[in-house]
Amino acid sequence: MPGLHYEDFEVGRHFRHELTRTVSEADNTMFSLMSMNPQPLHIDANFAESTEWGQRLFNSMFTLAILVGMTVQDTTLGTTIGNLGFSEVKFPAPVFHGDTLRAETDVLSKRESRSRSDAGLVEFAHTCRKQDGTVVAVCRRVALMKKREAA
Repeated sequence: MPGLHYEDFEVGRHFRHELTRTVSEADNTMFSLMSMNPQPLHIDANFAESTEWGQRLFNSMFTLAILVGMTVQDTTLGTTIGNLGFSEVKFPAPVFHGDTLRAETDVLSKRESRSRSDAGLVEFAHTCRKQDGTVVAVCRRVALMKKREAA
């Protein structure tokens, strides 16, 4: 499904994205090391066993990336010019190896670009839940979106 253009977004629209993702130990280790994050909570099973979690935590930065990635197919695939910012990023509950993540998006606001006649700004609220419905990540994102006539 191609992404939506600026004109296609309606404030208040809700998306429950079909794509889901089960996260693994390999994902966690690879992302943590590729992003130069040697936090033992992510990569050292022996260390993590002695923490309050009793196991390794899935890297929250990867959780955020997966959350936004799961929204692209329904919203911005090929029609976003770029992300302008993220705010109110929160991780209210942990993610562990084997959890399956899903995403929802609400369109919070939109406005014409003041500097580009071919684009508009859309603000999204993204929510990530794991298999039992627990919210594990939330954020707001502003994207610069192509207008239909510019496509």
